[in-house]
Amino acid sequence: MGIKAALPRYELYVYNVVLCLAMLWTTRWIFDVSSSNSNRKAFKTTVQPGWYYFGRKMDTADIEWMMWFSTFREHIIFALSGHVLFAKICSMLAPQYKAVVYMAYGMLAVFTSMGWAYITLILSHCVLLYSISLVKLRWLCFAAGLTTLATFKMEPFISWQTGFVSGSFELRPILFYGGCGFTIMRCMSFALDNCERKDGNYSILELLKYNFYLPFFYFGPIMTFDKFYIQVNKPNLSRKDGEMWNISIQALLHLAVITIVAIIFHFMYFLTIPSDMKLLKHISDWALIGLAYFTLVYDWVKAAVMFGVINTVSRLDHLDPPRPPKCITMLYVFSETHFDRGINDWLCKYVYNYLGGKHDDLLDELIASLCTFGVATVWLGPSWVVFIWAFLNCFGLNLELWTIKFFTMEPFISIEMALSESMSRRIRAVLNTFNFWTIVLYNVLALSGLDFAKIVAKRLLLKGFPFTTITVMFVTYCLIQLIKEMERRQALIDDPDPIPPPAPVPPPTNATSTTTTVPSTTQIDAAAAQPVDTNKEKAE
Repeated sequence: MGIKAALPRYELYVYNVVLCLAMLWTTRWIFDVSSSNSNRKAFKTTVQPGWYYFGRKMDTADIEWMMWFSTFREHIIFALSGHVLFAKICSMLAPQYKAVVYMAYGMLAVFTSMGWAYITLILSHCVLLYSISLVKLRWLCFAAGLTTLATFKMEPFISWQTGFVSGSFELRPILFYGGCGFTIMRCMSFALDNCERKDGNYSILELLKYNFYLPFFYFGPIMTFDKFYIQVNKPNLSRKDGEMWNISIQALLHLAVITIVAIIFHFMYFLTIPSDMKLLKHISDWALIGLAYFTLVYDWVKAAVMFGVINTVSRLDHLDPPRPPKCITMLYVFSETHFDRGINDWLCKYVYNYLGGKHDDLLDELIASLCTFGVATVWLGPSWVVFIWAFLNCFGLNLELWTIKFFTMEPFISIEMALSESMSRRIRAVLNTFNFWTIVLYNVLALSGLDFAKIVAKRLLLKGFPFTTITVMFVTYCLIQLIKEMERRQALIDDPDPIPPPAPVPPPTNATSTTTTVPSTTQIDAAAAQPVDTNKEKAE
């Protein structure tokens, strides 16, 4: 009973039609709300004049997106272009020193943008955590790293450290916190990997080369030290056939997505509308639920594009960076939920998998997930919204595991074995439908705030019951089935003949068959994410 169970074609056609109509309907409602309320007082600060040839205003509520692709676009392009140019020259003249050149250019760029005091602050943290790593005690490295990270999240330590950076450069606060936060996470990765090294220690030069690699310095993603060390020191700089073509296609794809998002911002203000509580009380249920869904999809697109641009540059340096996050539309289990695969890989390697072991014991899983979300809370910055988000996702993750364990017991396993594979898939999809909206609501809480999440939950579950609730759940059920169909086809491509041929010798008469269910594992999102063990199979 699993991923390769097929459904009739006509049933899948119905699901496609229902989903397309629902998406068009919701999009139209959000467009109407945006058009009829573009001049509201609450919109004045975030809905600004857009492109001249559209003749419409543009949603500019996302400061991070506007910074990357509008306000400071030239600065970012200039810095990354310089890195690519120096890296190319070095790879042609002295490839054995390429990591040192990456470090030197990165330090120069950081010094130019933030000043010598900021460089000194970063170096002091690097030296501190490097010194502690020489003791080779994991708990001490963790304690020092998390304590240092907490100093950038709590007063009065924040004010004291920000005093090292002077000037009124508008981008400096973002660069300050981004560079410091990612530096601590990279230093912890270095220290923990150094603890695992049996022969000697890594040099501090390796740490500096790892930390000051410019494409990853300010905005991530995080690549764990062991992977970076191996890849940046590869002597062979040859590329596979078609690799440069693929990199070029990815760059053009990111450019196209940036353009499309900018166009959408002129017609749908789904980032600004959630901040106007008075307007939210008067819009339709479908428009409100569509806002919640579109907000999450946009956050995934932003993460995929921003990390994708950086990853394109790093792939030119012969690195294999963390992949983009999985689309929120494809998530219907907690074990797959994350928005930053780099943070996710970091948490899995050093916390979740280290404490959780094989993830087959409920107590170990509970401890591992609690510690994982504890570290994630420090990373995101302690606040009531973060605490609530972490608790709900940790609870949902463990409840999912407990439910899987429960339904692999008798008589449930016998009942499922008696059902057809297609019927088993339908029942699982019904359960996954509720999971999907639980994931959506939990992450809307982190992205749009508690008030917006409460309004969406009330409309979906209370005020909109039964019509809106049942309709939304049915549309979501159609979405889940289409996702499962995509996964089924991908599984057939990866393993076209999963059932081995019969053995030449018949089995003994008293042989019994067993059924094993692979438990789900957890993931985390960095703008908002959960931990996942990517080396294990996903339990459907």
